[in-house]
Amino acid sequence: MPPRGNREVTHVQNRGRVRSLVAGQTGLNQPDYLMKKQVILISRIAVVAVISAGLCVAVPVQAAEATPKTDAAKTDAAKTDKAKTEKPTPAPLSDKDKEFMQDAAKDGMMEVEMGKMGQKQAKNAEVKKFATRMVTDHSKANTQLKALAKKKGVTLDEASPKEHKIDDANFDKDYMDQMVKDHEKDVKEFEEIAKDGSDADVKAWANKTLPTLKKHLEMAKEIQGKLK
Repeated sequence: MPPRGNREVTHVQNRGRVRSLVAGQTGLNQPDYLMKKQVILISRIAVVAVISAGLCVAVPVQAAEATPKTDAAKTDAAKTDKAKTEKPTPAPLSDKDKEFMQDAAKDGMMEVEMGKMGQKQAKNAEVKKFATRMVTDHSKANTQLKALAKKKGVTLDEASPKEHKIDDANFDKDYMDQMVKDHEKDVKEFEEIAKDGSDADVKAWANKTLPTLKKHLEMAKEIQGKLK
């Protein structure tokens, strides 16, 4: 076993060989080797910083690009909601359609008033039943016509019609004669507007009401024939 002094010398020599070997493998002495490692570390830090900066810029850009689309969608939705809430302006009716609606309103109210007279003054049971039918059906038609007139911007005369005076002694026959005459006129006017009217809604209402008027005329003629 070498003396202690010789062992220390040998240890120092070995450490020198290791340093020389490391330096020989890298081709650099120790200070240069450490500097190169620092440069590599700094380069990596720089790359990470650049990537991070790119991500920070990309997020606001994406948000900015999405903002116009979002605003456009909100604008379209607002326009849609406004269109739903706004009431469309009624299209102007022809004079023929207006006149038809106004006449139909007057005639309808007259039929209701005369029906009420028939309910009170008629002696024949069939006449009384017919009069009740007039009040029911024409009241319904009048309500529909008022709604249509409001939609179309047409003003109807809602004043009570002049009362018809019918001789009480011959009330049943005179009343039914009047009903036949009135419904013949009504059916003719409704058929004309249903065919040649200019407004689709007015034509539709005329077509819808026509079957009821024709049924009234049929009933009136049948009862009228029994009273002769």
